[in-house]
Amino acid sequence: MELKRVVVTGLGALTPIGNTVAEYWYGLVNGVSGAAPITHFDASKFKTQFACEVKGFDPHVYMDRKEARKMDPFVQYAIASTDEAIKDAGLDFGNLDRTRIGVIWGSGIGGLTTFTEEVAQFSKGDGTPRFNPFFIPKMLIDLAPGHISMRHGLQGPNFSSVSACASATNAMIDAFTYIRSGRSDVIITGGSEATINEAGIGGFNAMHALSTRNDDPKTASRPFDKDRDGFVSGEGSGAIVLESLEHALARGAKIYAEVVGGGMSADAYHITASHPEGLGAKLAMTMAIKDAGMDFSDIDYINVHGTSTPVGDVSETKAIVDLFGEHAYKLNISSTKSMTGHLLGAAGAVEAIASILAVKNDIVPPTINHFTDDPEIDSKLNFTFNTAQKRVVNAALSNTFGFGGHNATIIVKKYNG
Repeated sequence: MELKRVVVTGLGALTPIGNTVAEYWYGLVNGVSGAAPITHFDASKFKTQFACEVKGFDPHVYMDRKEARKMDPFVQYAIASTDEAIKDAGLDFGNLDRTRIGVIWGSGIGGLTTFTEEVAQFSKGDGTPRFNPFFIPKMLIDLAPGHISMRHGLQGPNFSSVSACASATNAMIDAFTYIRSGRSDVIITGGSEATINEAGIGGFNAMHALSTRNDDPKTASRPFDKDRDGFVSGEGSGAIVLESLEHALARGAKIYAEVVGGGMSADAYHITASHPEGLGAKLAMTMAIKDAGMDFSDIDYINVHGTSTPVGDVSETKAIVDLFGEHAYKLNISSTKSMTGHLLGAAGAVEAIASILAVKNDIVPPTINHFTDDPEIDSKLNFTFNTAQKRVVNAALSNTFGFGGHNATIIVKKYNG
């Protein structure tokens, strides 16, 4: 079977540093931090009192109040970013075969806000069950792609991938595979997450996973810095329109980049910690490069998982050095989580967008908040600390890793006809 080429024709983003792709990219290139004190709830008694929230989002710009009440924020975020991506791609569904257009979406936790609110409301009562009839539909992760498909009448493959923080990348790899194999012409893919609530912050605090730098939120996410103390929770959504090259050319679509490979693996090591030597990360990157038919030296930029956790940052760096050898020192590496925080199941989508735009614009966004080198991390690597760098980016690799040992890597490169 001849494999089809797959290209990116539309992007949409709703992030802590911008509510459109243009705003998001501006924030990345200029090293803007999205961290600030939490406003979604009273966090004064929590160990962590800040996060990277989406700012100024009004769901009623995208839907009426009746529809909004049926959706958890993670679904509302998905609708917002996919609306932008569809418009950006110039998709006119009325003139396309909607049975060949699907939605594959990732989220690690889904409707946690709805779950938290409903259970809290029940616990205040006398034990009589009075639940919102939309409680379950609002909570289910698969309702994000469900709502997107119903909004546009898309009848192709429709499902969610759930692999914790690797969810959106797994969704994109699935979308890439469906199109490459000829089973679909267009897939709207990406991920969304909305877990900045009592359960989300409290739960991660209980695991000692979050930074507690309450006195200086904007510098709290500091990947690869000696004094990093955990990740900063983020929220939002990223949407990507993937399309077969022949379908894109037939309708005269603009093309951002080409998706050329994906790799997945399991650490098979620990429920939350990455393998200390980065063996699973190395395997996912190896598989992605092999899938793309590329050499290790073809990669110019790695958007790393880089969560700002003590163990994770070290293990990912070891994997890169072990895999790429001397070429590792010719790469640009950066963690955009230093600006957006960690969007959990949506991270892979917004970081893939950063990688796509790095390829398109030949600019590598920085890893901000670096103050002190960590002796456990190879300081000869170019982590693009604090300032964006201009360089030719022919190919970029994006890593996302999730609790449960899930590792996913996707590769994009310049489209050259």
